[in-house]
Amino acid sequence: MDKTVTIYSTPTCHFCHMAKEFFTAHNVVFTDYDVASDLAKRQEMVQKSGQMGVPVIFVGDEMIIGFDQERIASTLGIAA
Repeated sequence: MDKTVTIYSTPTCHFCHMAKEFFTAHNVVFTDYDVASDLAKRQEMVQKSGQMGVPVIFVGDEMIIGFDQERIASTLGIAA
């Protein structure tokens, strides 16, 4: 897989945990930004997505709001 995966998340977000578990289970390397404690990354997330809700996931240049497992899997080219 040649797409960079980035997730903006918070420690208390259930769907964030589900997304990260999905990535780990499918051996997808990802970068996780904790927007609860990182103000700069929170501002970056809001600027890119226009919202405060998490998770905000980027697969390459494609933004996925929330844990949409089918869309994430399709974008990554893996089985859901």
